[in-house]
Amino acid sequence: MAQKIPATVVTGFLGAGKTTLIRHLLDAANGKRIALIINEFGDLGVDGEILKGCGVEGCRDEDVVELSNGCICCTVAEDFLPAMQKLVERDDAPDHIVIETSGLALPQPLVRAFNWPDIRTRVTVDGVVAVVDGPALEAGRFAANETAVDAQRAADETIDHETPLSELFEDQLACADMVVVNKADLLGGTAADALVTRLRDEVRAGVSVLQSEMGMVDAAVLLGLGVGAEDDMDGRHELHHHHHHHDDDDEHDHDDEHAHGHDEFESFVVSRAEIADPTAFAEHVAEVIRTHDILRLKGFAAVTGKPMRLAMQAVGPRIDSYFDRPFGSGEPRETRLVVIGQAGLDRAAIEKALVA
Repeated sequence: MAQKIPATVVTGFLGAGKTTLIRHLLDAANGKRIALIINEFGDLGVDGEILKGCGVEGCRDEDVVELSNGCICCTVAEDFLPAMQKLVERDDAPDHIVIETSGLALPQPLVRAFNWPDIRTRVTVDGVVAVVDGPALEAGRFAANETAVDAQRAADETIDHETPLSELFEDQLACADMVVVNKADLLGGTAADALVTRLRDEVRAGVSVLQSEMGMVDAAVLLGLGVGAEDDMDGRHELHHHHHHHDDDDEHDHDDEHAHGHDEFESFVVSRAEIADPTAFAEHVAEVIRTHDILRLKGFAAVTGKPMRLAMQAVGPRIDSYFDRPFGSGEPRETRLVVIGQAGLDRAAIEKALVA
């Protein structure tokens, strides 16, 4: 029998650093062919674009699959399983599959899906990694910007679990085989150590809890756990009941809730020409975010005279940016940003400000 392809599930709230961790993992893969399944939110597939064409050996565009139809744990049969089948049936099947879930996804339904007959004999869950925003958790929050997480929830009409963030966080920890406390450098040694100790008391026996800065965790640490999580659901079951099993009346009420929630938030893409000064532009974008109460902003910029594309991500006015890859041949050198906020954003004013 052919050896099963190992898959790593990466969970964590919006802004915790999942994509950064995966990007670093690709850099340190040492030629291992890694395929990615990205459960993205927003009009512009920024997480997928950060990882596509990354210039890392073994990371090709065709190895990045984006599932943008909603929360992955609520669209397992429609999206996730067909994507997995397509990957494992390729002639050049990957050595490892990494799955970045939406920050709102419950990992347990996803792990259970690996028991489906069509993929059970081909793939196994190597491990579940939960990425935690250290400074946010230390301050008593589950994400740096919980309002942005609520915006993500409201904009996804496929979600069939109305879950408080505290319960979702507990269930992500309950399913984890490794917990990565990211941004530990922003906490300071004593506070980071205390948070790690606290989390070790909350997770299952044998679960590793470690610190990271900018998602930098050695590939040898993240991959090759060999857990076979799909065979251990009793030990990682949900602590809370989330998914609805409802009759027609309940279905109608639930749809009404989502229709109402979806109207409360909006997102749009702003395109502009190249920028001259990345630092000055980041400061300008932060000011636009503060002025217009933008919850989340992410995208890419072309910098005059620079062959590399500048990736930008902001949760509130805090902006992270870095050069991720060279522009491709024939790829337009433009700046594209997704703006996400509560309904009623002054789109014209925001576009004018960002283009200025």
